[in-house]
Amino acid sequence: MKVKECMCNEVCCVKPDTSLNQVAKLMSQNHVGCVPVCDENNCICGIVTDRDILLRAVACEKDTKNCTVSEIMTCDVCTCTQEDEMTNAESKMSQNQIRRLPVCDQNNKVVGILTLGDLANNDRELGKQQVCDTLQGICNCNDEKNAQ
Repeated sequence: MKVKECMCNEVCCVKPDTSLNQVAKLMSQNHVGCVPVCDENNCICGIVTDRDILLRAVACEKDTKNCTVSEIMTCDVCTCTQEDEMTNAESKMSQNQIRRLPVCDQNNKVVGILTLGDLANNDRELGKQQVCDTLQGICNCNDEKNAQ
């Protein structure tokens, strides 16, 4: 199964100079937990999550009206393409312990996003055990369970 068969095609993106207040409102309005950050050519240059806003801005007492996304975003973004096999995308998610994987075209422009919800919604096609294994890898559940 290809990523394009599972991913969400509707993705909100922001520019690096977007304020944290603006991106938080965008997340709230669209019921999403992350937003890719794109440069002036609409190529991905980062990603910001609701958790980033909380831990890297609010907890550090930054002024969210004046603080920009570029100050707290993750710059080293793991991505995949629409044509990637789902097993490869799941491996990336698991190995990098990420819940959301931006999908980019050959020019590095965001065309979609693959989330844990997408995996769950396609568990029949992907295989329930495969989805569970990916989730365990993301959460690092096996190592914690074995350590206790």
